[in-house]
Amino acid sequence: MTVEGLKVFILGLVQGLTEFLPVSSSGHLVLMQHAFGMTAPELLLDICLHVGTLAAVCAVFYKEILHLATVLFGLSGRIRKAGGIRALFDKHRDFRMLVLIGFGSLPTAALGLIFRTHSDALFGTTRVAGIMLLVTGVLLFLTRRRSGPGRPIEAMGIRDALLIGLAQGMAVLPGLSRSGATISAALFLGIKRETAGPFSFLLSLPAILGALLLEMRSALTPSPVSVKMLLAGAATAAVVGFFSLKLLLRFVNQGRLSMFAPYCWVLGIAALFFSL
Repeated sequence: MTVEGLKVFILGLVQGLTEFLPVSSSGHLVLMQHAFGMTAPELLLDICLHVGTLAAVCAVFYKEILHLATVLFGLSGRIRKAGGIRALFDKHRDFRMLVLIGFGSLPTAALGLIFRTHSDALFGTTRVAGIMLLVTGVLLFLTRRRSGPGRPIEAMGIRDALLIGLAQGMAVLPGLSRSGATISAALFLGIKRETAGPFSFLLSLPAILGALLLEMRSALTPSPVSVKMLLAGAATAAVVGFFSLKLLLRFVNQGRLSMFAPYCWVLGIAALFFSL
């Protein structure tokens, strides 16, 4: 394996693991750049890595995505049959999920656009990553106090979706785990574990697609990375992401999300040490 191939493999591995496990992929990228003298992934490679993790989410939740697509394409008829949008929202689980994802995406999009103008400054410092990794650890640790069966998707409201979407939007900060922030927020709001995990990752789909569209506008120049390496990176991120996502969902359902807190704290302290 060439040096370039090894770099792509490592980036795909890190992307697949840290995109889903609540330990912050952006925080790891910042630390890798500073500790090992690596540069940020070339833009087209970065897009391919995210396509890989997007494919992993679709593979794990393909049934839920098909249900949502079915509701969307037959929406007008379902609204008439139910007697209005509100009635359909109250009666139809998949339509409620679709609406909640839509509302949850609003604060994510707003915060993403606001922070995008400051992304270079934020992603260029290990101090921000270190502080946010410590915050992530605290959030994960506090989920231990979550008790009770929790509310299913049928009992979730617009307010819940907006607050979870706000947590997802804040996760643009390097070191603040997207999955950690959104799942923790859902658990703090009293959402049942078996609902919090899937909702978090279904909510991530519009955010990932939106980020990819914004990046693609700047990726029109030829890439120095070969097509073979781009595909290899995407495949690595997809395969590793699939299994890491399955693993995380198991931990969430078992109430063991807090087990990742010590790792985030150690990594956060290391990041602050590098920033001195």
